[in-house]
Amino acid sequence: MCVECVRYTPRVRLLSRLIRLPLRLVPAGRTVPILTGALRGWKWITGSATHGCWLGTYEREAQEAFRELIREGDVVYDIGANAGFFTLLASRLTGPRGTVYAFEPLPRNIDYLQRHVAVNHAANVRVLPIAVSSSTGVAHFDTASNAAMGRIKDEGVLEVQTESLDALVASGRVIPPRFMKIDVEGAELEVLHGAATLLQRHHPKMLLSTHGVRIHERCCALLEEWGYALRFVRDGTDDGQYTVVAVQR
Repeated sequence: MCVECVRYTPRVRLLSRLIRLPLRLVPAGRTVPILTGALRGWKWITGSATHGCWLGTYEREAQEAFRELIREGDVVYDIGANAGFFTLLASRLTGPRGTVYAFEPLPRNIDYLQRHVAVNHAANVRVLPIAVSSSTGVAHFDTASNAAMGRIKDEGVLEVQTESLDALVASGRVIPPRFMKIDVEGAELEVLHGAATLLQRHHPKMLLSTHGVRIHERCCALLEEWGYALRFVRDGTDDGQYTVVAVQR
């Protein structure tokens, strides 16, 4: 496995918090231009997610992976779309001939996601208000204190519809992707199991965020078994949050 690591030390995290302190004064609910990065000039609603989104600095390594792996006209799945930053980035990169499916189950995030799609006239985006998992059904969803960290959990108070990617593709509701981003706060293995046929038949490129070393190792082993080569974008040794690029060998 080729390793290109990004380490987040306590010192780096402290400096990051200090830099962000003045941003707490920025009022929520304003539509502002994104200031830097590939989405520069596109519009963002303050308060919908971290300030890094409208600053354009949000997860720069992941942004670079999107720019490296997505081509005009591609079909992209954004699984765990949150408020839509990477949905918008995929929309811009794929262009009018592309299609972006944004999967998000949390109503609060769906609202911002749809508003971001509308205000940016991202006509190639389709929002699917579901939680991608290993099967079709209903699951409990924990909304958490941070809307970006909601996840499927037995103690969750919100009921959400679940679907597997294999079932969605088989039914014709979505087209097989060329690229997938998966960031689902610990349910990554369920997403992969529910896409076994899709992944082994179509081998889309992938940006996978995993949460916890055990899940990370199991996801990597499964992808390697299915013919993928893996490269670290973010090494989660310090905090258990990993990001890898997966491409067919």
